[in-house]
Amino acid sequence: MTGKDNSVLYGLLAGFGILVFYLSVLSIFQGINFAFLNLRSLWYFIFPLAIGFGIQIGLYSSIQHTAAVTGTVAGTGGVSAGSMVACCSHFLFNLIPIAGISGIAMILMSYQKWFLGIGILTNIIGISFLINHKLKMKKGMC
Repeated sequence: MTGKDNSVLYGLLAGFGILVFYLSVLSIFQGINFAFLNLRSLWYFIFPLAIGFGIQIGLYSSIQHTAAVTGTVAGTGGVSAGSMVACCSHFLFNLIPIAGISGIAMILMSYQKWFLGIGILTNIIGISFLINHKLKMKKGMC
């Protein structure tokens, strides 16, 4: 099998991996039942993030890697993972009874959907960039 044949597998594994990451972070702070309850309530943000991340990794594994492409995937993938962590991290801060830290938790909780939305937007930007790069490769421009 060549790298192109594995690109779908890599994309599926990446999307599944980021879902496992999300559930693991929540499970550590609040328990597995809460993790699945939260996934159920925010599925319309979490699944597009995971799918977008998987698509990016699949596309990335099917094209020639340049510094710009690698940087874009690292940046947009990092924002996706960071969005999920920001979404969940306020639970950690709730465990620490310091007024300043609990204030951070309130801010994160208030803007939770914004963080997730920004993650989805960066996925779209990353996917567009990778598709454009792949089209340029087919035309021989890269």
